[in-house]
Amino acid sequence: MKTIAPELTEEETPFKPLTAEEARRLREENPPVSPWWVVAGQAVVGLVVALAAWALTGKQNVGWSAGYGALAVVIPAAIFARGLTGRFSSLNAGAAAVGFMLWEMVKIASSIALMAAAPRLVADLSWPALLVGLVLTMKVYWVALAYAPKKRPTNAKL
Repeated sequence: MKTIAPELTEEETPFKPLTAEEARRLREENPPVSPWWVVAGQAVVGLVVALAAWALTGKQNVGWSAGYGALAVVIPAAIFARGLTGRFSSLNAGAAAVGFMLWEMVKIASSIALMAAAPRLVADLSWPALLVGLVLTMKVYWVALAYAPKKRPTNAKL
């Protein structure tokens, strides 16, 4: 019995590496979620929130404010998705990590810039409606992950 750490032996280690076949099967059963799937979901939710805000209040400016809040999430998310799916994003693990951090900073900066520009771009801005549109659109990440298209496992044995 090989000792890994003073308190753990090889049989007791909490981490067990997958075999090549187990890793392949895991990737097939759980394909990665495309960031474009999330962006599309956010755009749809943003449109629905803006129309609902307009319909519920009867005020056009409330609908535009909620829609602008959604755009303050969707536009930076689209920039982020484009950066992550670019040619250089998968060269190696280091480049992917640096690219992720870089595009996340660009996303945050563009969100802040859009929020700062809101009073000048939206006539008679309603901050509560903008924040509702922003928050509901941001929460799409979780819904998109839950309802992401899954590859159906194929049965080799018939």
